[in-house]
Amino acid sequence: MTTKNNYVIRLEKENDYRAVENLIRESFWNVYRPGCYEHYVIHVLRDDPNFVKELDFVMELNGDLIGQNMFMKTVIKADEGKNIPVLTMGPICITPELKRKGYGKILLDYSLEKAATLGFGAVLFEGNIDFYGKSGFDYARKFGIRYNDLPEDADSSFFLCKELKIGYLNDVTGVYLTPTAYYVDDADVLEFDKNFPPKVKLKLPGQLFS
Repeated sequence: MTTKNNYVIRLEKENDYRAVENLIRESFWNVYRPGCYEHYVIHVLRDDPNFVKELDFVMELNGDLIGQNMFMKTVIKADEGKNIPVLTMGPICITPELKRKGYGKILLDYSLEKAATLGFGAVLFEGNIDFYGKSGFDYARKFGIRYNDLPEDADSSFFLCKELKIGYLNDVTGVYLTPTAYYVDDADVLEFDKNFPPKVKLKLPGQLFS
């Protein structure tokens, strides 16, 4: 746990679960699709054996929950046949009213430092290089890592990587595997969402999914 300038970053507790899910719902609602899935995704991931409880963080400001981040174990299927252990990350969010004020980077950098301390070698996930590049992420293709099921000529600029151990991915080429727990059923999401206050789903420009 770290405490500074009225903010605290600590491990998530069981009695935080619903508040964290609501925070994620508010942060992702209508961003990538009408409504969102991310609040249900974390609900499912917590029970997955690849969920890293030691890297399940929340951030508070003046006692109020404002952010969260978490990690999952996964692998790169190396072209030479080995499975290379790595992490993936997210959902990660900051409450909408405090976005672009620096809290997201503080939480991200703290999380990555803790992941490195625990001995993990690299983090791969889907994100915007303009933000995550400031914390040391680069395009995964520069490390020789391909996104599963993505055609070779497709845009992979969303797929990012950061080595937590310098040189961890030297001489490694292969395919990253998204943990299956991230793939959730639409009907399950709709049923889970009934536990939260009603919100209007909107189809907006820039959404990735309809």
